Amino acid sequence: MESTSSTRIALVGAGLVGASWAVVFARAGLAVRVYDAELRRLPQARAQVRESLSALRDAGMLEAGPHAAPIETITARIEWCDTLEAALEGANYVQESIAENVAVKRELFAKLDAIAAPQVLLASSTSAFPTSAFAGGLAGERRCLVVHPVNPPHLIPYVEICGSDATAPETIDTALRLMQHVGQSPVHVRDEVTGFLLNRLQWSLLAEACRLVDAGVVTPEAVDRALRDGLGRRWAFMGPFEVGDLNAPQGLGDYLRRF
Repeated sequence: MESTSSTRIALVGAGLVGASWAVVFARAGLAVRVYDAELRRLPQARAQVRESLSALRDAGMLEAGPHAAPIETITARIEWCDTLEAALEGANYVQESIAENVAVKRELFAKLDAIAAPQVLLASSTSAFPTSAFAGGLAGERRCLVVHPVNPPHLIPYVEICGSDATAPETIDTALRLMQHVGQSPVHVRDEVTGFLLNRLQWSLLAEACRLVDAGVVTPEAVDRALRDGLGRRWAFMGPFEVGDLNAPQGLGDYLRRF
């Protein structure tokens, strides 16, 4: 794949996530082509893009950073395509964001693998399926991976990148560099664990919250307040390891031994 600054993006799937990805890539100065098998979604996605950009402008978030540009300049970077082949033409990175149906994703990735040039990266936004579930056995499995955002990615920069055992290391490295280039905050999940990282953390927290509510210790409203007005404010700028490291004289190990 070429340098990140000249990367051309194909987005397959124009729902909420796909339209938000369009904002991420176009705002970063990249050329974007968008396709959805249900063509009626394209006008809806185009409207969502303009609405999202307008909200960013009103919040003063389009004028900041190295790729600052007016809405008209950003939207001009996005082309809306009525065929998959048109969307893939000239692209060197594909981001799939269709419905969470593994059979449909597998069928789509077989098409992408057949149509896209060998050097093109094929990424999925899935939050549910490992790469091997939708790309296992494909001739181009080494260029396939999960690039899972938090919805909406144009507002929440965190991204999880996870390949299968067949995914090439350079595929992971290229995806990490691209996400950094467009202003996201990527992490490499090194094994195909269910739920990747963020969902496993939030599921664990939700499970404990349900146990406390079920036992009558607190109400659901109390749990939400604990997160919204307590941990959420702390975790907005530091994670649990950093909190522990700062909360004991000898750092994280001392914190874990004490508490």
